[in-house]
Amino acid sequence: MSVLSAHNLRKSYGAQEVVAGVDIAIEKGECFGLLGPNGAGKTTTLRLLLGLIEPDAGSIEMLGEPVPSGARRARQRVGVVPQMDNLDPDFTVRENFMAYGRYFGMRDAEIAAVLPGLLEFAGLTNRGDAKIQALSGGMKRRLTLARALVNDPDLIFLDEPTTGLDPQARHLMWQGLRRLLNQGKTIILTTHFMEEAERLCDRLVILDHGRLIATGSPRELIAQHIEPSVTELYGEDAAQWRTNYAAQLCERHETVGETLFCYSRDSEALMQNLSAQSAMRYLHRPASLEDVFLKLTGRELRD
Repeated sequence: MSVLSAHNLRKSYGAQEVVAGVDIAIEKGECFGLLGPNGAGKTTTLRLLLGLIEPDAGSIEMLGEPVPSGARRARQRVGVVPQMDNLDPDFTVRENFMAYGRYFGMRDAEIAAVLPGLLEFAGLTNRGDAKIQALSGGMKRRLTLARALVNDPDLIFLDEPTTGLDPQARHLMWQGLRRLLNQGKTIILTTHFMEEAERLCDRLVILDHGRLIATGSPRELIAQHIEPSVTELYGEDAAQWRTNYAAQLCERHETVGETLFCYSRDSEALMQNLSAQSAMRYLHRPASLEDVFLKLTGRELRD
């Protein structure tokens, strides 16, 4: 039985259909990614799944409860980490936990009992009495995640949890999320970091213009949509190289700015050619989820 499922989900604002027939089924214990460019419908889909807005059509079931009619009951077993921190700056770290736990009807003694473990999880064991303003950005994000666990949720929504974090803080966050998955928690993740989705997600969907355009594991999507080898050629020499060699050495290629992307299944001849081009700057790498994302949704900037 799915922890969260949605069938033929639709939502319009005026004449614009923002969510257009989305089907999702998320199993217990998996990290499920919801990816898409800006304006693709991710935030509206999340709000529908949480029962914060009503769909125009379709059905949703979360933790055995119909949504939105039973969303309030279901959310007692849900944790939410919003895109922007909503910590209370007037409270200490400990007071933020206490106030949040009371939203779930928890007694102060219950919150106090789980607080040491949550502080340890956030790496804030010695910062319980610190004011929020005294915390770094990484500490605040870890605190926001740990606070969402105060009610021991079965299902956790993470909306771009590592945006704005430096690489060290991002890796610490990933470690924490892996611990939650190992405990059997179910995670729904939205992110613009394709590496993050590739590392964490068991399965994911890519949304664009309110529709699901791809579904599968990261490996499945890479194998399905992209040649296994990608070579990026940089600078002014790339244009001449494209004219001379791209048709014979690339199965598919495209130019973005001054970068030529060459996609191939067998890159041996390509590498031999490039090694003889002493002035050519290039990067040879395996295909990634980011390549899939850009192929399916385009490279144009979305506002």
